[in-house]
This record gives sequence, structure tokens and C-alpha cells, in this order.
Amino acid sequence: MDVSQEQLEHLAAQLGQALNRRGWRLVCAESCTGGWAAQAMTAVAGSSTWFERGFVTYSNDAKQDLLGVGGRTLVEFGAVSTETAREMAEGALQHSRAQCAFAVTGIAGPGGGSPDKPVGTVCFAWVWPGEAPLLDRQHFTGDRRQVRAQAVRHALGRMLALVT
Repeated sequence: MDVSQEQLEHLAAQLGQALNRRGWRLVCAESCTGGWAAQAMTAVAGSSTWFERGFVTYSNDAKQDLLGVGGRTLVEFGAVSTETAREMAEGALQHSRAQCAFAVTGIAGPGGGSPDKPVGTVCFAWVWPGEAPLLDRQHFTGDRRQVRAQAVRHALGRMLALVT
């Protein structure tokens, strides 16, 4: 399924309005999306009032160094897991001044998949005040760009639903 940049920016603008109503700021941690979610959010004029910062942690070393993802988590569950996504989101929140966070990690392709984690597998985590983290694993279809765009849409869309 094709997702346009315009759709992502519209979704980001809606998210920004919802965050502003709560007085919250958001941080994100991205792996397979490579900063695309942060780009969509910062394309919205005035996003500095609600988007605090973003971490692009593509390598396992970056996930550990910048977000505090555990080496044991990476060995036991892999970089593409809800466990890693959770630690990424929690680490992003701890290393920011934001009130809520999301994380995205996955296999966009065309290579890198396995039988238990095929290309298109993307794991997510959302964290916000007073609630247990929400974890999700999705499988998106299409080429690398389409998988990444769908992952950004899912991350932003679920965050919007949680904030409203």
C-alpha cells in the first residue's frame, strides 16, 4: 500500500494538535524508518512546540549507546522485536524532556528477512504517562519505501489515537 508524504505530514499535524492540547512533547526512536517519522513531524510548521527530539539508531551499537537497549535483549530477542522497541521507546523518553515516546524497528527489505521475521516485519512501542507501554508487531507489504512509509503511518497514527 502506497502512503504519500502529504498523508504522513497531515497525520503529523493532527498529532501535533493533540499533543499541544495536552501540553505534551514527543520523542521518537527510529531504526528501519531512518528518521522519516521525525522528518514528517518537523515538516509541520510550529512542530517545535510538541516534537522534542528524535533518535535514529540504525545499528545495535547505537541502540545500546544512545537509548540503553540491553545487549541481552538484542541477543535474546533481536533488534526487530517488541522487546527492543520497548527499550528503545523507554530509553528515548529517559534521554529527553518529552512526556511520551514511540519507537520503530523492523526489516524494510529487500533482504534481511528470515522465516520467523520476514521482510516487512516491523515492531513498535509507545510509552506515555501513567500507562504500561503498548507494543505491536505488524507485517507490511510492498517495496522498501512502502514498508517504511506504512511503518511511519502506523507509528504516528497509533500515537495520535493514544493521545486523543
